[in-house]
Amino acid sequence: MGKNYPDIAKDLTGAIKTLRTAIPDTMNAFTQLAEKASADSVLDPKTKELLAIAIAITTRCDGCIAFHVKAALRHGATRDEVAETVGMAVYMGGGPSMIYGAQTLEAYDQFVEKYQK
Repeated sequence: MGKNYPDIAKDLTGAIKTLRTAIPDTMNAFTQLAEKASADSVLDPKTKELLAIAIAITTRCDGCIAFHVKAALRHGATRDEVAETVGMAVYMGGGPSMIYGAQTLEAYDQFVEKYQK
């Protein structure tokens, strides 16, 4: 096992709280943007989280993978749906996306193990 994605999410949550204190107006605006973009609309929240996972893979963002895999799981995403999302990210992002895609499935398995016991 490589990275521990539940720990990455936990550690970043503390760092983000510190950032929220440092730049509250910016972070409030970011939170509003995230809420509006993630809201149930033409695309449901699970689909939006799967899209976010694909983008996180292609931009190679460990924290983004952690947060969006956790959110996708909360919205009912299955491992097969995450795997298919990884496939699209690999197709669009090549070899580096394949590496981060493998790590994304690892993140999914870690969150399932941690939260579904």
